[in-house]
Amino acid sequence: MTRVVVADDHEVVRRGLGALINAEADLEIVGEADDGVAAAHLVEQVKPDVLVLDLMMGGMNGLEVARQVRRSSPDTAIVVLSMYDNEAYVVEALDAGVMAYVLKGSPTEEVVRAIRQVAQGHRYLAPPLSERAIEAYVQKLGEAPQTPYQRLTGREREVLHLAAHGSTNAEIADRLCISRRTVEVHRSNMMRKLGLNTQTDLIRYALETGILPRQS
Repeated sequence: MTRVVVADDHEVVRRGLGALINAEADLEIVGEADDGVAAAHLVEQVKPDVLVLDLMMGGMNGLEVARQVRRSSPDTAIVVLSMYDNEAYVVEALDAGVMAYVLKGSPTEEVVRAIRQVAQGHRYLAPPLSERAIEAYVQKLGEAPQTPYQRLTGREREVLHLAAHGSTNAEIADRLCISRRTVEVHRSNMMRKLGLNTQTDLIRYALETGILPRQS
């Protein structure tokens, strides 16, 4: 039996995926999370075989959740669900340790197929994503220098994502179980590394980089 955790900030999506997965005789839902921080903590606790993960969530985005899961539960394979078919997103997801990338709106059987593939240790890219195109994109990137975001520590990224979603330092401290002073230090270091000065700068950066989704 393949044990699965589903993380998505939309309850309807979580419920739908849960019903879909539990309908399969070889798959079982063992937990749900409605934001990135909760997803990372849940996976660390239950150590599922597969994590099905929304790319854009509150608290912490899917890519950072993937990075944390690779450290805390390395045997958990990760399937990303995303509305973004941009090759850059796919490449960054694969670099973060994601094993499968499925577009939202794909046939439901694609999710089940991806779960089974990653549970067997195989990478899976749902159509219309092309393995050849991804490999070509990675090769084109070559030895590109790290972005400012990539130079942030894991904790600084957590603070960035929570701050971008409007959490105060006190709320971040409570969410991450650290002191408010520690949050202030991480926030200061994060702002300096990203070249940001104000909360407005931070929000603009979060929108430009996809940490916060743009309103359509």
